[in-house]
Amino acid sequence: MDNSQFPMRLQRLREKRRISRVVASELCGLGHDAFRKYERGEIKLTEIKVKTLMAIADFFGITVEELINEKPRQ
Repeated sequence: MDNSQFPMRLQRLREKRRISRVVASELCGLGHDAFRKYERGEIKLTEIKVKTLMAIADFFGITVEELINEKPRQ
C-alpha cells in the first residue's frame, strides 16, 4: 500500500463532490480530526482500520482497492 498517494486521492474524491472535510467526515461516520489527518497524510494508511476504509470507499462509491491503489487490478 502506497501511503503517499492515498491522501491526495482522498482529497480529490472529496473535492470532486464539492464538500468540506467536515461534511465528508460526518457522512463517512468519522471524526473531523481523523479525516483531516488522513488527507494530510498524518496517519499512515497501514494504521487506518479496514472498517474505516470500507466506510470511506462506500461513501465515494468505489472499492477499497480503488481508494488505496493508483489503479484497480485487472
